[in-house]
Formats: sequence, structure tokens, C-alpha cells
Amino acid sequence: MMHYPEFFDAAPVIMMRDPLAEFLGAMQDGLMEYRYADVVALAGHSCPTVASAFLMTRAALNALYPGEVPLRGDLRVELQGVPAEGTVGVVANVVSYITGAAGEGGFHGIGGRFERRELLGFGADTHAEIRFTRTGNGARAEVSADLSSVPMDPRVRELLPRCLTQTASPAETGEFRRLWQDRVRRLLLDHKDDPAVIRLRVH
Repeated sequence: MMHYPEFFDAAPVIMMRDPLAEFLGAMQDGLMEYRYADVVALAGHSCPTVASAFLMTRAALNALYPGEVPLRGDLRVELQGVPAEGTVGVVANVVSYITGAAGEGGFHGIGGRFERRELLGFGADTHAEIRFTRTGNGARAEVSADLSSVPMDPRVRELLPRCLTQTASPAETGEFRRLWQDRVRRLLLDHKDDPAVIRLRVH
């Protein structure tokens, strides 16, 4: 059983419908929920990057599938950066997990259906962090995250080096963890629909 900060359960939930899961009887009607705790388990950590990847994906899905459950496997996802650059790889893993979009190693499909490979790309010609395109109708959304209005507590910078070198006291370690996750909490709960933080353009 996982134990994590309470705010994880208060974060938004992303619902998807996966035709492959429905076809193979994995999920009734192919419906699957993706919670923040799920992407934390995937990434192995909770940080503003993981949270913003979750929220950017949510914003794009809400815009591209208004009034309906988004279709997993129906999206081409292109990131502006390349996997080895900064946190691009982390963001790509979260987006791929939720949308089903995969690179050349993705699922090959069954009988010409349900293919997921070649739906995830990098080095896209876009000013946004991520471009999402519906393969069915070509609708497109570009999204970026600007975390400047959700600042980190300055004490984190003081405590981080001591925690890394294992010279921090138990109280300092606890304070560092609390402050680190508090920024994630504010992002997920207070700024989940803030257009100044999650910047979306649909065309």
C-alpha cells in the first residue's frame, strides 16, 4: 500500500477511454482513470515538472475533447526539446503514459488497429513545450507551463545541499520535504486551471 501526501488525492483526475483496453477486455468500456499518484509512481518522484506535465496533458485533453472522454491512442504528441535535454524526458514519459502515444518501440497494433508507435516525437517546430494533435480530425493544441508565479520557498535552496550530503538533521529533512511538496500542492490545487501557469493555445 502506498503512503503519500494527502493532497495527491485532491489533485485533478484524468479520465481516458482506450479502445484497445476495451477490445481486449482489460477495462469495461475502455475507461481508465489517471491520478497524480499514478504518474508519481511512474516517475518515481513528485516535483513541479511531473505535476506540470500532468496538468499540461489535462489542459490539452480538455481542449481537444470538449464534453467527451478523451480517446487514448488517438493523439500525436510532439515535444519541442529532445529527450536528453533538461526535464524533457520526464515530461515525455508522463504524457506518453496518459495518452498512449509512443515512439518506435510502441505497440504495433492488432490487425491494423490500435497502433501506438510513432505517435511520440521530439524536436518539434513549435514555440510551446508540447503539441498535441488528434489523429482522427487534426485538431491541435499547444501547451506550455510557466511556474514563475508558483515560486519555491527560499528555504529549499538552503536545505537541499544539506539533504544531499546527508548532513541535515531529521527536522531539517522533514522541513525540506514539506516545503518541496508544498510547491507541488499549490501547483496542482491552486493553479490547475490558471492560464498564466498552464498556457494553452488551440488551433
